[in-house]
Amino acid sequence: MTTDATKPATAPRRSRPVKVADAIKDFVVERGLRKGDRLPGETQLMAHFGMAKGTIREAMRILEAQGLIVTRTGPGGGSFVHEVSRERARALLGNYFYFQDLTLHDIYQVRRLLEPELAASLAGRLDEAALSQLEAVVATYAHPSATVEEERDQHVASLRFHQLLADFAENALLGFLIGFMAQILTDVTVYRRLYEPPNVELWSRGRAYQLQLVEALRMGDSDRARLVMADHMATAEALMEGQEARVLKRFMAQ
Repeated sequence: MTTDATKPATAPRRSRPVKVADAIKDFVVERGLRKGDRLPGETQLMAHFGMAKGTIREAMRILEAQGLIVTRTGPGGGSFVHEVSRERARALLGNYFYFQDLTLHDIYQVRRLLEPELAASLAGRLDEAALSQLEAVVATYAHPSATVEEERDQHVASLRFHQLLADFAENALLGFLIGFMAQILTDVTVYRRLYEPPNVELWSRGRAYQLQLVEALRMGDSDRARLVMADHMATAEALMEGQEARVLKRFMAQ
């Protein structure tokens, strides 16, 4: 006997404009349309999908809100296929996780799985210009911070190092996930004020690992790059959790 508690969950009903929006996405893929290609006009879409003007317009508004099309007015205007940027995709995905109460352990559990593999995959594959970009980021925090504001900026810059590594990834999915996790950690660090008080050990050890990593990448030593990044992630997690405990203790004492 099936009870309400054991009934399989049913998917929420999708509105007609949402269904049409998905059908338009399929239309784009099936015809091999790319960024900048013009979509058929409203009348043509109405005829093709057999839908009323209001439904087509609402479907197009949904796609525009998702960043998948852009509409231009005036001569030569119309609706065009648009490519969602990584920044926009991360922002949209971040809206979901904003309400998930992520812990530092949640974030580092993913980072410890992915970042060592990214580091290993990049060893010997980055040119000197790319390596110099990484070194330039590390150079922005060459000395311990003197103020809380400078400590915050150094935390953000240190995570930008990892976002830059993610940008170099040949695997687009791997790069996106790592860049997203770095952005999530940046946001968490700032709004939880995990940069206060300044932590010299976190600065010193993190910077040392990053310099060692750049050298392993330059030498093409994938095993070394993987090991350095794994140690970096484990150390950073322990120190950041300790930092969070200090922040909480200070808050509770107030």
